[in-house]
Amino acid sequence: MENKKITLSYGSGGKLMHQLIKNLFLKKFGNVISEKLDDSAVLPPIPNNFRIVFTTDSYVVKPIFFPGGDIGKLSICGTINDLSVMGAKPRYISVSAIIEEGLEIEKLEKIINSIAETSKRAGVQIVCGDTKVVEKGAADEIFLTTSGVGILDNKLNISGRNAKPGNIVILSGTIADHGIAILNARQELELKGKLLSDVAPLNNLVEKMLNAGKINTMRDPTRGGLATTLNEIAEQSDVGIEIIEERIPINKSTKTVCNLLGLDPIYIANEGKLLAIVEEKHAEKILSTIKKHPLGKNAEIIGKIISKPKAVFLKTRIGGTRILQMLESDQLPRIC
Repeated sequence: MENKKITLSYGSGGKLMHQLIKNLFLKKFGNVISEKLDDSAVLPPIPNNFRIVFTTDSYVVKPIFFPGGDIGKLSICGTINDLSVMGAKPRYISVSAIIEEGLEIEKLEKIINSIAETSKRAGVQIVCGDTKVVEKGAADEIFLTTSGVGILDNKLNISGRNAKPGNIVILSGTIADHGIAILNARQELELKGKLLSDVAPLNNLVEKMLNAGKINTMRDPTRGGLATTLNEIAEQSDVGIEIIEERIPINKSTKTVCNLLGLDPIYIANEGKLLAIVEEKHAEKILSTIKKHPLGKNAEIIGKIISKPKAVFLKTRIGGTRILQMLESDQLPRIC
């Protein structure tokens, strides 16, 4: 490509748009499905005894490049993880890009490379998409929308409605890493320490967990953090949840920044962690399986499901009990 920046001409649907799709998007995402360039992707038949799972999400993170990832990796991981925590195996993803006039082609190429590498590593295919270009100031460099299709074994029934008293709550790793990495990069705080986003695809981890024991509920605690996700589950399942503060894993550097800025890590976003609510008899085996995976080495059992009242209770380090409400206002907007 001769141009070094995106211009409105790229959004015209003409020659420049076709060159951009062919020379960048298809070059990185190309497969027998997407290379046909039809208006829709015709997917292979799903085997018997499986259901189709579908999800969609948009990504407007600022900055678009951050320690540990970028908007491209984030979009693919987010879609994969939304499918995975339902017990589905992610198969196909669409990518739609709204690009602001003036975005450097070099930046766009880095994002496309990141999407391609992340999807390949996770074993999913980019099969269709769309590209639009808007005037300078009408967006913030680039916004992405991804949709995903996965297949779900008919024997699995994982839902936010399935948590039952006596179930055990497992957290796959440290909390708040993504939100704090974004804050540090956006505000150019130059805070020291290992402040990296945890953004990662969880499908391989989930597959191993499903083979280890019965899982009733799984969620990835993204916006609103751990506390908000737990509240959503408590409401969906009409149960109470009791968690123990000292068991919640948190990176030392992340915790230091939260203390410094007066932020509560339990409400800060994650992009590579999951909550699993499991049958008590399977809890230790599932925890052991998670800990053996690179993305779960800091996993812990953090609590249990109790009968009503329908609320989330935090057993504090000093021996008290605190009710955790759902996040009422964003501590840090545009983190994903």
